[in-house]
Amino acid sequence: MKKFDLVPLMAIFIGLTVIIIAIATQGSILIFWSLSSMLITILGSFAALMASYPMKVLLEVPKILRQAFISPMDNRGELVGIFSNLSRKARSEGLLSLEDELEEIGDDFLKRGLQMVVDGIEPDSIKEIMGLEVMTVERRHGVGHNIFRSWGELAPAFGMIGTLIGLIIMLSDLSDAGAIGIGMATALITTFYGALLANLVLIPIATKLQSQTEEEIFTREMMIEGVLSIQSGTNPRIVEEKLTTYLSPKERTKEDEEEELVRKDAS
Repeated sequence: MKKFDLVPLMAIFIGLTVIIIAIATQGSILIFWSLSSMLITILGSFAALMASYPMKVLLEVPKILRQAFISPMDNRGELVGIFSNLSRKARSEGLLSLEDELEEIGDDFLKRGLQMVVDGIEPDSIKEIMGLEVMTVERRHGVGHNIFRSWGELAPAFGMIGTLIGLIIMLSDLSDAGAIGIGMATALITTFYGALLANLVLIPIATKLQSQTEEEIFTREMMIEGVLSIQSGTNPRIVEEKLTTYLSPKERTKEDEEEELVRKDAS
């Protein structure tokens, strides 16, 4: 089950807090507020984003954004145990016996792979079908990365546009000291908003989404390896050792400790 990940929200909050504290120690926070600068940076960059992507894709932005705050799919240690048990059952009772276990499988991708094994589909076909599904997931998720990365590139650009607007206002009437102050404020604050939005929110979200996809793809590849090993009747111990190579050193240590506890309980 996927869990809500508070770390990105905490990181953004900490970043904003540090910036606010730094501003407050040097002056008033109110001088950094400008509605016009915010409109230029946020709405302007989003308008450019609308010109870059189909509307049906942009309508998925809220859903994509939610994914950035969900823990990545990295339950590989648990999968080693699942495949080990399934392999033993398949070796002792036959591949058809796995059908009884399908209802207990929570992941739809893994369930479909095992169902193909039960149905007697050739291993090459299973590998091709599951591989195509992985490619589809990677492509679909890639759209989300690109949207936020593009937005992160556009925000500073529109910050610069705001800077140009401010400079034009300032230079249009150098005799008016008030206009010079307003123009410089608009110029600098808009640049500040663009850099802040891009580097604290948009680009980190794009990077987080990309890292989540990489974790999920790696886990899916592990599932494909496990399904094909079960289908070919590989020794359960070999299946376990093969899938353990997908684990990090920390996960392997945890797996070894759990196996040791099982041995002690059995004895």
